[in-house]
Amino acid sequence: MSDRSQQSRRPRTTSLSRPRRAVTAVAVMAAALAVAGTLPSSAAQSQGPRDAVRTGMERLVTDDKFPAALVATVDRDGRTRDYTAGVADVRTKAKVPVDGQVRAGSNTKTFTATVILQLVGEGKVRLDAPVERYLPGLIRGEGIDGHDIKVRQLLQHTSGLPNYTDYILESVFGKDRHRYYQPRELLDIALAHKARFAPGTKWEYSNTNYHVAGMIIEKVTGRPLAEQITQRVIDRIGLRHTYFPAVGDENIREAHPKGYHSAEPGAPLKDITKTDPSWMWSAGQLISTPGDLNRFFSALLGGKLLAPAQLAQMRTTVKIPGGPGAGQGYGLGLIRTPLSCGGVAWGHGGDTPGYHSYPGVTEDGRAATIVVTANMAPTAKGFTGVEALLDTALCGK
Repeated sequence: MSDRSQQSRRPRTTSLSRPRRAVTAVAVMAAALAVAGTLPSSAAQSQGPRDAVRTGMERLVTDDKFPAALVATVDRDGRTRDYTAGVADVRTKAKVPVDGQVRAGSNTKTFTATVILQLVGEGKVRLDAPVERYLPGLIRGEGIDGHDIKVRQLLQHTSGLPNYTDYILESVFGKDRHRYYQPRELLDIALAHKARFAPGTKWEYSNTNYHVAGMIIEKVTGRPLAEQITQRVIDRIGLRHTYFPAVGDENIREAHPKGYHSAEPGAPLKDITKTDPSWMWSAGQLISTPGDLNRFFSALLGGKLLAPAQLAQMRTTVKIPGGPGAGQGYGLGLIRTPLSCGGVAWGHGGDTPGYHSYPGVTEDGRAATIVVTANMAPTAKGFTGVEALLDTALCGK
């Protein structure tokens, strides 16, 4: 493990089916793939001061068998610290880059929700208006009608729209890994299936909700989604290592650990770093770093991106049925998780090919983001060690 500690200003005060333990349907993929590669046998390149975070990271590599782990933390006084454990490449055993770039997965949803809520503040979108107002005639299917679905229900996952990723996971990890998907094509995949339930009657995670939200952003602004997220969020708060990949861009620009996938716990790993992320679009396409995710969520909760009225709407949660943590709730692109030391962490989380990320910030300025370089847990333990480490990092255990 490597550790870098520094005194800095507080960050601007401030990933595809189930949140937290498996934020995306990627984590439950059952497809059989040809895989190669082996897990590191120990926490390689381990150095730095001994503390609870470092110990927890080493366990993610040695016990839970993730190839690498990256952590960025911010304490109450604004001091930041970056950690790494494991190896960036299981073949070459290269060092893990400090605060390296990763695919942020469903954390993208919070960026998308932020833009929608900015448009609400500008009077261009209404949360309780029907989707039909912004996308007339588009949202139609068996039991599906854009007149009946509110914008709020998209952001809250209470729309009943079927999840398009449930129908393409096997292909995007296999034969269609390098295929470009157009946004309308992905929507059509979802609308070919009947509604999961009547709008507003249940909660169920669906990437289609945020796909439609991305379409609303483009329709209302008359501009590309990537541009709106970049100008309204990324550039506004100075996220220097976060970007929305351009059409056809399958690479990660800056220093990064490789991302791996296994068909099931205990199976060999396949390097899946290079992939076309278009199938995730407004639901999960962003690339970022643990440090930038801390800065984003801290800025968001600190009122730097939304007016108080819109931030209050974002923080109003509904219960997540069967959620991994008691008291966990989903707002408008934001997840609330109670901490063992009292208070709550606000964040989201994301699974995407090769990476699982888990950020959280508190109202008194603490922040932490945990990333591991496999979207399928290598052992039956799953991501419980990641969840526990976030609690440890925020509670100072």
